[in-house]
Amino acid sequence: MLKRRDLEKKEELLAPYAMKSKDSKGRRYKEEEHPYRSRYQRDKDRIIYSTAFRRLEYKTQVFVNHEGDYYRTRLTHTLEVSQIAGSIARALRLNEDLVEAISLAHDLGHTPFGHSGEDALAAIMKGHGGFDHNTQGLRIVDCLEERYPDFPGLNLTYEVREGIIKHSTPFDAPRKTAPFEAKGSPILEVQAVDIADEIAYDNHDLDDGITSGLIKEEELKKVKLWCDNDEEIRRRHPGIKDQIRKHQIIRSLIDAQVTDVLAEAERGIGKFKVRRVEDAVKVPKRIVTMSKDMQALRKPMREFLMKNLYQHYRVVRMSNKAARFITSLFNVYIDQPEQLPPTTVARLKKEDKYRVICDYIAGMTDRYALDEYKKFFEPYERV
Repeated sequence: MLKRRDLEKKEELLAPYAMKSKDSKGRRYKEEEHPYRSRYQRDKDRIIYSTAFRRLEYKTQVFVNHEGDYYRTRLTHTLEVSQIAGSIARALRLNEDLVEAISLAHDLGHTPFGHSGEDALAAIMKGHGGFDHNTQGLRIVDCLEERYPDFPGLNLTYEVREGIIKHSTPFDAPRKTAPFEAKGSPILEVQAVDIADEIAYDNHDLDDGITSGLIKEEELKKVKLWCDNDEEIRRRHPGIKDQIRKHQIIRSLIDAQVTDVLAEAERGIGKFKVRRVEDAVKVPKRIVTMSKDMQALRKPMREFLMKNLYQHYRVVRMSNKAARFITSLFNVYIDQPEQLPPTTVARLKKEDKYRVICDYIAGMTDRYALDEYKKFFEPYERV
């Protein structure tokens, strides 16, 4: 039987700049190590069994849950990020268990209704400690999950917690939060998750946008990256069905971007002489990223998504409606906190009212928030 120490020995086959579980900075609360799971495997399992992870199934990616069950949710997006990040980690000989744990945890702090829900809570919490989903994700795994008798939260390793708080994409700004204020770049495993997140949401939002009809494929003729891959798919598979062709284009786009990331990372590792974990952290720019050529090709596609999907009038309507739901619910709870569940009311005796209500709303799924809204504001709805 493979024991934990055997797994740690196998990690010696990873690249010298990969984060080894035996070298972890550890957990906030001391625990005995598990006999047959490494530290990061244990973290991954704890995240999967958490309440916050299960709730991702009914949290918005772009389309609110009741718009249809085909579209991606936070959970399916998270699994796709994990798959892409795992491929990058495997090719670069990084620690796959650590990458998977960070991937599975990176969106735990998201509110219902996607970024519109986050923006609404951020506006309400201005002057009350603020709100962003990276900090909320760390708060969930450090404090809010209640599953163990000896400590609050999930007691994850330093590296996974750092990956949550330092998660960085155009939609996610890393926060300087103790003890993660150190300057420099995050470890390569964190970088792999961040770029995988960008690749996943760009291409999969494009897929969902076309399926929903909000994006017309003929509009993509101005996007070179799409057209080049479309032409190649048509050349290789004459007469291919449109639905299959669309999936093959998305697949080809992801593959091209991941391949580019791997080549760029290999160049960066050589250029900056990265031989240890500490070397990667000292590099002033990210190494696991896309080349300038791919970034230039990708830019028109991202601009297209912003204009034609994220700013589509139906998506804007969904976002504005969601913000009104969040704001209205928050105001109801602030005016009369006794309307909150007993376990949440109990926290009000020791914690700030705004933060307690913020935690409660941020943890809601889309459909739970909608049900709560109906109970408060539709006169014939049972409470």
